[in-house]
Amino acid sequence: MRRNVVLAALVVAAVVAGCGGSSDQPVAGDTGPETGTITFTGTDNAATYAPVIAAFEAKNPGIKVTYAQIPFDQFNATMQQRLSAKDAGIDVYTVDEPRVSQLAAKGFLVELGELDERAKSSFGATAYKVNHFRDKLWSLPMWNSTQFLFYNKTALVKAQVAPPTADPAKRWTWEQVEAAGRKAQQAGTKYGLFMEQPEAYYQLQPLAESLGGGSGVTGDDALTPAVETEGWKKAMQWYGATYASGLSPRGIGGFQTGPVFSTGNAAFFVGGPWDLKIFGSAKFDWGVAPLPYFAGGKPVTPTGSWSLGINPASKQQAMARKFAEFATLDPAGNLATTKTTTIIPANLEAQKQYLPAMDAYSGAHTAGASAITAYEAASTATSRPVSVGYIQFEEVMGKAFADIRNGSDPNARLAEATRQLTAAWKSIK
Repeated sequence: MRRNVVLAALVVAAVVAGCGGSSDQPVAGDTGPETGTITFTGTDNAATYAPVIAAFEAKNPGIKVTYAQIPFDQFNATMQQRLSAKDAGIDVYTVDEPRVSQLAAKGFLVELGELDERAKSSFGATAYKVNHFRDKLWSLPMWNSTQFLFYNKTALVKAQVAPPTADPAKRWTWEQVEAAGRKAQQAGTKYGLFMEQPEAYYQLQPLAESLGGGSGVTGDDALTPAVETEGWKKAMQWYGATYASGLSPRGIGGFQTGPVFSTGNAAFFVGGPWDLKIFGSAKFDWGVAPLPYFAGGKPVTPTGSWSLGINPASKQQAMARKFAEFATLDPAGNLATTKTTTIIPANLEAQKQYLPAMDAYSGAHTAGASAITAYEAASTATSRPVSVGYIQFEEVMGKAFADIRNGSDPNARLAEATRQLTAAWKSIK
């Protein structure tokens, strides 16, 4: 574990060395030509963005957009290297929202203050806020997300368990899910419960938050770890026990998680809106319900996704800004980003047009999905913490979740995470 602490500290040292804000950005007004070709960089395949690029080019005939894909598992490291080198080959790029603060602090984003009022009226309060750092707007939210409880109705009927409802007011507790999952296992289903992202903070944050444990980050500067609260301890004890007891499977991760449910091997599965279509080919009856919460706690759901930011080293910022605005602030452009993928547009007007279609993604199986999504966005959505140390936080906690999942004592592992984060963030303070 000590080696991880040292590595984290070195990473943070590099961050601090780069923290100079926007002093290296081009001078005001130096935004480049109005026509030409810009490069848009992201993690999804080219087909995902083909509709929005085509729509933008039709509206702006003097501008061409070239898309460059970097695989998701290489994206952050690659972008860190290229942005640090002031690579002008990136004009506009996708920004993971919890990383906005650190990217802005390092001078890797162009400030978008003149778009602030439009952004405030175009996006929900959570999406608007998370794209700010030090009261300034640095990126524009493109997509949003939530999580559902997918249930295997066939397995539950076999176990003589009435399935959950899509009504958020009647959402199940995790205790109910666990009990029903064990009954399904006794009736022949291999696993009772599985998370799509079993080692990701995004998906596990609601467990601790539901129990009042907080986000795991505190302090006026959001650089003090707080993952040893009672809520965090209880949540991780429960989570570790689901694997230790066999309710959830160890040794399965990445893109292997979804097939565990789609092949009928899990009674319950926690996943995102993208799964509404993916599970459409499943050969059993299934449905969607709101994300559970702990008895005595409160409902909490994750939110957030990719935003668009402009590279300060770009020599074509005027064109890059036009594309970013079209894909986010323009409802038609924002809808075009969702044409080939099942994700929620961040623009509120685009959402109104998009949400009703969710109920028909997989016929009767996805009935109620739009109402769940709308309710969670308005009532339970909780963003990941805004901190210049979020990158280190996410990495440290991801390793802690993996260890807890594989049998480490939750309290001891959270204490180790606290030590790692304290050491890593010391150089930033």
